[in-house]
Amino acid sequence: MKTFIIFSIIILALGAGLVGFWYTQTEKNTYSKETLKLEILSSDKIEAGKEIEYTIKYKNNGNIRLEEPILIFEYPEHSFVENNKPLRQEVELKDIYPGEERTITFKARLFGNEDDSKNARAWLSYSPKNLKVRYESETSFTTIIEKTPIVFEFDLLTKIESAKEIRFRINYFSNINFPLSDVRCVIEYPDDFEFIESHPKALEEIEWEIGLLNKADGGRIEIVGKLLGEVGEQKTFKAKIGMWQDGEFVLLKEAIKGVEIIEPSLYISQTINGNPEYVANSGDMLHYEIFFKNIGEEQALTDMFLIAKLDSKMFDFETLKSPKGAFETGDNSIVWDWRRVSGLRFLDAQEEEKVEFWIELKDGLDSISLGDKNSVLRNKVYLSQAREEFLTKVNSKLVIEQKVYFEDEVFGNSGPIPPKAGETTFYTVMWQIKNYYNDIEDVKVKAILPKQVKLTGELFPEDSKITFDSVSKEIVWEIGDIEAGAGVLADGKSCAFQVAFRPDSAQKGNSAQIIGDAKILANDNHTEQAIEAESFAVDTTLPDDETITQEQGIIR
Repeated sequence: MKTFIIFSIIILALGAGLVGFWYTQTEKNTYSKETLKLEILSSDKIEAGKEIEYTIKYKNNGNIRLEEPILIFEYPEHSFVENNKPLRQEVELKDIYPGEERTITFKARLFGNEDDSKNARAWLSYSPKNLKVRYESETSFTTIIEKTPIVFEFDLLTKIESAKEIRFRINYFSNINFPLSDVRCVIEYPDDFEFIESHPKALEEIEWEIGLLNKADGGRIEIVGKLLGEVGEQKTFKAKIGMWQDGEFVLLKEAIKGVEIIEPSLYISQTINGNPEYVANSGDMLHYEIFFKNIGEEQALTDMFLIAKLDSKMFDFETLKSPKGAFETGDNSIVWDWRRVSGLRFLDAQEEEKVEFWIELKDGLDSISLGDKNSVLRNKVYLSQAREEFLTKVNSKLVIEQKVYFEDEVFGNSGPIPPKAGETTFYTVMWQIKNYYNDIEDVKVKAILPKQVKLTGELFPEDSKITFDSVSKEIVWEIGDIEAGAGVLADGKSCAFQVAFRPDSAQKGNSAQIIGDAKILANDNHTEQAIEAESFAVDTTLPDDETITQEQGIIR
């Protein structure tokens, strides 16, 4: 009997285990990951740079609690997430009960070219209650960038003569309501294009660093080169603007411009004051001569207009003189009509004619403004289907002001006034530099001290690089580099030094020179030319010292 009872207990235990195992396996086999509904809700179209919100919606449609859920959300590539968060986010969720529905949101800004597809993805892994196995559901959502509000285009003629120097631009303007950083422009030239130069300077001739580009900011890249090809041949220029992100170039906009090689018929050239490579100076009177030649073999050119459009703040348009041209003040252009210029009325093959005008350049502050530098005179010439643009560089304007004082607060001069023969009077010489238009380098100021004048060694500032040759009596101030606008629109360079003057008896009854003419010399970084200026010598009458009269400058 006892044996029977024990046997029955064992049978019941085994049966219970089998039932539990069967139940567990049934649950495992009947549970489907489709029970968890996972989806992404968002906009299917968006403007580049605008913020987009992704709503992750998940629901437990089963009868079993889903435990230890983990959500992974992956933003589309090239997204911008606030606080530089990674593009892959992992979130631990609370258990999801049967019938329960929840949402979680993620925000970002999408960047890319128009019609780009941007894919967001989500995964949700979990374990059904009482099961050790983990399931995972996944979903995705695609957004199309329908608009990238950036203007990006070529300013380039569609017809170009082979081997002729051309100047064209790439214009860009951002209307994206978000600052773009590390922006670059890249160009792909057609075959047989020869790069000459660009402004701003290029990185290896094909790439330009724009940097930060805010909303409503823009600019242009100007490229000079030559394109070779056969007449009738088609050539294509391509350019891209984008930004670097995590080592990848994110394309924002493309521009494509096709051009055709044409047979030349007109050749236009220009001289200023007889020189085709003239470098101007402020205050110059300029004599422009524009030459135009029919380089065709047979056909004459008739009934033409020639337009010269001048562009620079330095032109003084009130001084313009053009005997046969009509000046238009609205766009600062001069128009020559074939009715008044015979060469425009009929220009036979291989013939050359010219038009001319005169204009002065301004001299001083009214010709510059804060931020201007590297001044150029632009003359755009239009004749029939031909167009040329001539750039004339302008040297910086340099000024050296030399003043001498007896009364000053720098060194505290002493000695007899008027000066007396055989006695020493101390004076302060002040030099101040003004530099107007361009950055300059290797700047130095020179002057000669008379026999009766010597340096005392007193300088201000004390680190001024002043040298003196006691044999030649030449004093030299080495400055180095000076930026455009120094002393005019911003702080300039100045120094002061003390001199001692001991007149001799032969100088009695006259004024005497304290320091000779001061000359400033420099190299202009923009024009690559040597430039200079002078300031007059100063004598004992001290014209800049209001405390000294004319009579007090006469030696006794």
